[in-house]
Amino acid sequence: MSKMSYSSASMGSGSRTARRTVEFGRTYVVRPKAKHQATIVWLHGLGDNGSSWSQLLDNLPLPNIKWICPTAPTRPVTALGGFPCTAWFDEGELSEDGPNDVEGLDASIAHIANLLSTEPSDVKLGIGGFSMGAACALYSAACFVQGKYGNGNPYPINLKAVVGLSGWLPGARNLRNKIGSNDAARRAASLPILFCHGQCDEVVPYKYGERSSQMMISAGFRYVTFKSYDGLGHYTVPKEMEEVCQWLHTRLGA
Repeated sequence: MSKMSYSSASMGSGSRTARRTVEFGRTYVVRPKAKHQATIVWLHGLGDNGSSWSQLLDNLPLPNIKWICPTAPTRPVTALGGFPCTAWFDEGELSEDGPNDVEGLDASIAHIANLLSTEPSDVKLGIGGFSMGAACALYSAACFVQGKYGNGNPYPINLKAVVGLSGWLPGARNLRNKIGSNDAARRAASLPILFCHGQCDEVVPYKYGERSSQMMISAGFRYVTFKSYDGLGHYTVPKEMEEVCQWLHTRLGA
């Protein structure tokens, strides 16, 4: 699939500063093996690409789901001392206050929304991810509920499920203040979200996932499930993926 690019200008930021173009890598697609009932964009972690997750997802017993696995742009990452690697946004120290890189987050979730925008109208849409990919998925959930991106532009996708493995919600601390309207509260109350986090995660500490889930609940998200895994570090295991499958089957009927 061809590479796609977004720029801050195309995102309608209104800024007159230098145009920053972001080029996304290759997108991998896993076709449904039975009737197509749901499409989920799945987002890899820092330094990874869409290929590795597409292979894992292809083997899951969810024949009615189409998986779209994009690859993040290569960019300098502050947390790595400016070393360039695939990343959905720039990240320094983990924080619940942020996000520091709203422009990068908005560009990535606009790319994800664009991938979902051409799916059939009778197909349920979802986003999932691991680590930084989970942060993007959860940020997408927050934008869906608010009805807009961080820069104020309308968010166009009707999400039905969001999954975050070993991740956190950027800007979680400010979420409650942003869900004011009745429409936003209704969307928050109806969107199912699954968090999974290892208690021995040394990259994204367990407390960040746990607190993000608690802050989403206090902001009005009623269907938040948090699964913790004793002894699990910053990776996934078959038991976790089995529970993801069961949850998606229940929530999407797929």
